[in-house]
Amino acid sequence: MRITVFGAAGNVGSRVVTEALARGHEVTAVVRDAARFPALHPAATHRTGNAGNPAHVAELSTGQDLVVGATRPAPGHEDEHAAVGRALLSGLAGTDTRLIVVGGAGSLTVPGTRGVLASDDPAYVPDAWRHIALASNAQYDAVRTATTEVDWAYLSPSAVLEPGNRTGTFRLGTDELLVDAEGNSALSMEDLAVALLDEAEHPKHHRTRFTAGY
Repeated sequence: MRITVFGAAGNVGSRVVTEALARGHEVTAVVRDAARFPALHPAATHRTGNAGNPAHVAELSTGQDLVVGATRPAPGHEDEHAAVGRALLSGLAGTDTRLIVVGGAGSLTVPGTRGVLASDDPAYVPDAWRHIALASNAQYDAVRTATTEVDWAYLSPSAVLEPGNRTGTFRLGTDELLVDAEGNSALSMEDLAVALLDEAEHPKHHRTRFTAGY
């Protein structure tokens, strides 16, 4: 499979690149600034591009089977998050290239609350994280309401997403936050990459959202 990853030097993007290469896929790792090339996996093809520019998305997705959007806005630029989602869809319009967007957990509902969003529950999204959670909510809304023929999937992680171990053991869900018996919601970035590549290789979610967690 030929895969383009936007945000390839980020915490999630770099792990997606590593997981995809380990599975034998051809990966184009995209960052906005060539100065970040040294941070990229040496086995990937290194390119510069802006996921918020539909022309860049179209150019870097030509001949690819999958595009992964794993970008995060810089502090103070959270309003760009939704625009990037729209740009990814626009850049892939009229193609057969699939899109998987790595989003946030804020738009998932909290179990047992009759629809309260995680972004509105400080037990899962503290005030310090709420700005990026709301930006991710807006991104999800932009993707899910877009009129498009693009075959997209939106991957929401658990509330706590941190570097950790690749276990390959986790649960999948749809629109509800996955929590353990103690009410904790967590997933390693490594296992998020596994969930994403599993979906890429064996597509089950088409124009819809899914989530992963322990």
